[in-house]
Amino acid sequence: MRLGVTANSEVPEAIRVGRKVISELEGQDIVLESGIARLLGKEGMPIEDMDIDVLVTVGGDGTILRSLQRTAAPIFGVNAGVLGFLAEVNEDEVEAGIARLLEGRYFLEERIKLKTMLNGQRLFDATNEAVVHTAHVAKIRHFNVFVDDQLAMDVRADGIIVSTPTGSTCYAMAVGSPIIDPRVDAFVIAPMAPFKFAARPMVVPASSNVSIELVKPKPCMCVIDGQQETPMEGDEHISFSVAEGRSRFIRFERAFYRKTREKLMCMP
Repeated sequence: MRLGVTANSEVPEAIRVGRKVISELEGQDIVLESGIARLLGKEGMPIEDMDIDVLVTVGGDGTILRSLQRTAAPIFGVNAGVLGFLAEVNEDEVEAGIARLLEGRYFLEERIKLKTMLNGQRLFDATNEAVVHTAHVAKIRHFNVFVDDQLAMDVRADGIIVSTPTGSTCYAMAVGSPIIDPRVDAFVIAPMAPFKFAARPMVVPASSNVSIELVKPKPCMCVIDGQQETPMEGDEHISFSVAEGRSRFIRFERAFYRKTREKLMCMP
């Protein structure tokens, strides 16, 4: 097994835990991502250039999302952030987790990704969501949202979120969307701070083609997974559909509902 290792090089905690992970992988065939390699005085390469079987990510969910934009390899997430909802192990579980990984005692969990096309250009695929929002603070826009060419939403709002089930526990949840089991192939379309109280999030099949149109073209921003930002003039054609590839995660147990309960809801 050839393993890639990446860590959030801007977070001291992730660097420290990253050193621990690399130490546990001593003697294995590993490739370091350029950022962490530079800090350790070793050779590295960009994630997109790695020929690997598994990518070990050290950091928070942002580190995982950035990695998934650049590799099709399964992700083994080590949490060194605050929430770590997508990660599989915490720091105190690193030794046992890596042992299980190397022994092959895991299963692969696959989740759908969202494809975004902007004027014919494909942006990074999203594991969580794509957001089209105003380019200026406190300025609403008038959006028409179409599902399979049918007008589904006519709303004035700060923006529109198109989310996967994975993203339903993230930004979409913060604006009132339902939590969707990642085994369900569906998208959530959620207006952000809509002017009409009756404008509510909508769940559509993942086989749908979703497009967003501004009634009056004005500057906006398209943001993929909170990582990639693309300025928009407001007259572009932008559409969303299910991506061909899927996000893949190394899992030791099926724990979606436990994680949801422990990390996102109040414990009794």
